[in-house]
Amino acid sequence: MEPVGHPPPYAERVLDLVERIPRGRVMSYGDIAEYLGEGGPRQVGKVMSTWGGGVPWWRVVHADGTPPPGHEQRCLARWREERTPLRGARADMRAARWDGAPENTA
Repeated sequence: MEPVGHPPPYAERVLDLVERIPRGRVMSYGDIAEYLGEGGPRQVGKVMSTWGGGVPWWRVVHADGTPPPGHEQRCLARWREERTPLRGARADMRAARWDGAPENTA
């Protein structure tokens, strides 16, 4: 079921950050809350489950690198396509975690 209306300001900030996560990188739900300085992993998860279909949702993972429940196969396919560092069927958080700093594209 599609949400009605526009996302609230907090959700907009979460979605904006998710859109900036570079290809091949991930952030955990907690990383996003910490970067924004508000909310927590559950609040970020609620935003993603309600509004996250239009952003690269597969770049948002649990702290242990596992994908959102029920989306494992689609997530793994996207990660392989983007060459996200993996450890089995999860993102390698040491290599793939993005800290929010601009990436050097030179």
